[in-house]
Amino acid sequence: MELIKKYFPEINKVQMEKIDDMESLYKDWNEKINVISRKDIGSLYEKHVLHSLSIAKVIKFSPGTKVMDVGTGGGFPGIPLSILFPETRFLLIDSVGKKIKVVKSVAERLELKNVEVRQQRAEAVCDHFDFIVSRAVTSFPVFVSWVKDKIASKQKNKLGNGIFYLKGGDFEDEIKPFGGKVHVYNLQDFFEEEFFETKKIIYLRQN
Repeated sequence: MELIKKYFPEINKVQMEKIDDMESLYKDWNEKINVISRKDIGSLYEKHVLHSLSIAKVIKFSPGTKVMDVGTGGGFPGIPLSILFPETRFLLIDSVGKKIKVVKSVAERLELKNVEVRQQRAEAVCDHFDFIVSRAVTSFPVFVSWVKDKIASKQKNKLGNGIFYLKGGDFEDEIKPFGGKVHVYNLQDFFEEEFFETKKIIYLRQN
């Protein structure tokens, strides 16, 4: 919790209470369904919540923005982002039913009115979104092929509509096909913890 306050001092009391409640909710669910690695549950705020909120260091979503979180798993990055941006609408999808069960429960318990949760593959989604977010569910070119036709053309934010993809390691070859439309943000520029040294955000704008 102190990590979140350190890097996001602007978070209000209600938001902090929701973020604080996440720990007990995920620990309880993790005893039933392994949605977060057993070795990571003790580092929930660093490796999952703060990692998810790194996107907020790049963009402040305008009210009314629509965001889809693809392959949300246990609800990351969608749940933390939805707490930080209550006037942004989030659709969290995953093809695995037991994970979606957890995410629905967490969203309901945290009273996140701006969150919709579905068991669905990205290819089957018919709606359009200002931004697509995800935490490295596959190689970047494959991911882009899943969601490129789901991005809306009308702009609501300072940054152009597109994809925010949280990924670590070496992915230079994966982003080469996209040329100048890609920008990579190093998370070590935002956070000083060792965990973030190799973590990055790939931003691919639509146009």
